[in-house]
Amino acid sequence: MFAIPLGDDGAELRPLEPWRAEEFLAHMDRGREYIGRHIGLPDVVTDLDSARAFLRSYAEKTANDTGRIHGIWTGGTLVGGVMFRTMDVAQGTAEAGCWLEPSAAGKGLVTRACRIIIDWAVEERGIHRVEWYASTENGPSVAVARRLGMTKEGVLRENYPRRGFRTSTELWSVLAPEWRAAKKERTGE
Repeated sequence: MFAIPLGDDGAELRPLEPWRAEEFLAHMDRGREYIGRHIGLPDVVTDLDSARAFLRSYAEKTANDTGRIHGIWTGGTLVGGVMFRTMDVAQGTAEAGCWLEPSAAGKGLVTRACRIIIDWAVEERGIHRVEWYASTENGPSVAVARRLGMTKEGVLRENYPRRGFRTSTELWSVLAPEWRAAKKERTGE
């Protein structure tokens, strides 16, 4: 099985494929309220059919080179994921995203996983600009953007209707030269 270690704690990054729909749904059920505070994923993945359909949509995106989705596992249990919601290789742009269930929060898993997928996008696919959108109320997601060396470009005021309210979204990004410079500083390469 394809897996990339995320550190010495046994956490792994693996493709999240349609055949994992039952596991994905069980994970979503464990973290539904926590994850749903800031993103709509738990409202989309509500049963086995919708879990399978969501993962199939990302299998299609992968096949068309327009997106990717990977799960984060700890101790053999799916606890979260990272993705490229969109990816336009011709334009050199991608939008990264993430989610975690409560048991996995605060351990640096998303930051480590995002470093892997962003590095792949920049170095293997030639992506020049990676964007990150986060609710202004989602402190942990904003902190990930900062740890990834992204620059805050602005706030989209009340742009996202979420469970009967409108929330504002921060837009962050990192450019390929910035990514490479930060990686060099981090790793000494």
